Amino acid sequence: MTPMRLLFGRPRGRRLQRFIVGWLVVGALCASTAFAKSTPIPVVVTLPVLADFVRQVGGDAVQVHSLISGASDEHTYHPRPSDLLAIQRARLLVKVGLGLEGWLDGLLQNAGRADQVVVVASDGIPLMRDRGEHRNGDDDTGRAFKERHTQGNVHIWLDPENAKTMVRHIADGLIRVDPGHRKDYLRRQSEYLLTLNRLTAEVKRSMAALPDRKIVTYHPAWPYFARRFGLSIRGEIVTQSGAEPSPKRLVRLIDRMRKEKIRVIVSEPQLDGKTPQALAAETGARVVILSPQTGTLAGTATFVDLIHHNARVLISALEGARP
Repeated sequence: MTPMRLLFGRPRGRRLQRFIVGWLVVGALCASTAFAKSTPIPVVVTLPVLADFVRQVGGDAVQVHSLISGASDEHTYHPRPSDLLAIQRARLLVKVGLGLEGWLDGLLQNAGRADQVVVVASDGIPLMRDRGEHRNGDDDTGRAFKERHTQGNVHIWLDPENAKTMVRHIADGLIRVDPGHRKDYLRRQSEYLLTLNRLTAEVKRSMAALPDRKIVTYHPAWPYFARRFGLSIRGEIVTQSGAEPSPKRLVRLIDRMRKEKIRVIVSEPQLDGKTPQALAAETGARVVILSPQTGTLAGTATFVDLIHHNARVLISALEGARP
């Protein structure tokens, strides 16, 4: 009889055997729990700015993938096969809503993730309606804009006050997916909300002394930003991203810019800059490049960086545009 059989063939040996087996089971469970705690939660978002919000609240507990990059136009985005795979792996999906991501519905249906938590970040945010000129039907772009944005302007995140509501929705979503880290998510949420309060106050102070606040924008991405920080949007080149302005619209816009002495045109890196440059040549205005998305321009990796950058560029241009 071998020593092992002698050991486990006795009552004390059987107790030792049960102890060893139990220790192995407990060890396996602890290892499994530790692995689960160290594995970040896969989160998919539609826009880069949402990815930043998720990271601010989730910290190291999340791994975020944005379907759209900062260089892409959120209005004209076309999904890729890799987007479906990312959605299938994600436990949490965050979108703006308001019809902005119309291309997402088919992906969600094909992904077949009934257990996935979906956060609509725009819920409860009061919307700014389209300007009157969008409803006049003076060109095809106005009608198309009305059809696609019947609920109101979708660029809600460019107002830090709206961003605070979006962050709260994201924290709620993370808690639903991972209730064990509830305190951590709420703590980071509170810290980030204070950061957004400081951001709003700092940008307002920096713009307080501007004597000239009139701008023309490429497309309607900026009403929430303008309202929060006291800018006056006096016209838009197009009412829908990806469209071309009619000659009639450009003539009216040039006339208005000359009469009102508007000296700043806001363009975007996601859009073709030829029309803003042509408009500037006709009116003597200056074209500045602002981005509605994080990560497109240098120094705009986070939402806070983005708002500061856009404000600094505008302030410099408006101060330089003094008569």
